[in-house]
Amino acid sequence: MSATPAPACLAGIDGTLALIGAGKMGTAMLDGWLSLGLEGRRIAVIEPHPAAGVTTLTERGVALNPDVTAIGTTAVIVVAVKPQVAPEVLPAVTPLVGRDTLVLSIMAGRTLDFLEHRLPAGTAIVRAMPNTPAAIGRGMTVAVPNRNVTPAQRDLAYRLLNAVGAVEWIDDERLMDAVTAVSGSGPAYVFLLAESLARAGVAAGLPPTLAERLARETVAGSGALLQVSPLPAATLRENVTSPGGTTAAALGVLMGAAGIDLLLEQAVDAAARRSRELAG
Repeated sequence: MSATPAPACLAGIDGTLALIGAGKMGTAMLDGWLSLGLEGRRIAVIEPHPAAGVTTLTERGVALNPDVTAIGTTAVIVVAVKPQVAPEVLPAVTPLVGRDTLVLSIMAGRTLDFLEHRLPAGTAIVRAMPNTPAAIGRGMTVAVPNRNVTPAQRDLAYRLLNAVGAVEWIDDERLMDAVTAVSGSGPAYVFLLAESLARAGVAAGLPPTLAERLARETVAGSGALLQVSPLPAATLRENVTSPGGTTAAALGVLMGAAGIDLLLEQAVDAAARRSRELAG
């Protein structure tokens, strides 16, 4: 497996970056941009309820909740609010959109068509879906551009998203609902596995603290191995499984007729359906 490309430097970005929404994902991206050389004085954050960590960034020159008229035309606007509030937030974004502004949306479910009908005609828009490991620079983001995005703007979007992890591009926006269900929501499935494994360990007689430690380190270590190994996940699984051994006995339960494959198919389908519902 090839190594993940090193994040691109952001020091050369011209113009102002406006971040609309500084929740967990927005803040993770903001931290990544600053660590890669984007100057704080080039960033304006609009967040009615900023966390302490965001407030302290003003010491690095970040403008927090400035008057919109004082920001002026921006190079890029990153929309990182919850999709449910998008209809009321986007009209306030419009004054910031200039002829060459890129709008980068990380809202789940909100389509390019939805955004195009609420932003000035001809706006360059990239819709992206990152996930929460972005908080430690290990995110996975999938992005799709509209027809107005120039090669330079696509490169800018890539550099901003790559600041917090790997990036893949798609041309068919219809895939975004499945992307949201697999990688966007996927970390929750992995955390649930760790929870369930720890509970099963307690049920098998382990002290809770030890069961928690074993589950966390096993899930984290296995993920790290999967990241660096050139082998498919199925081969890595088979390498742990001796015929007739303990792992084989456990996998017989997990991979049975009503096993994990069926459950995950149902879970991903439910998440994808909800993503389509959020599109409105």
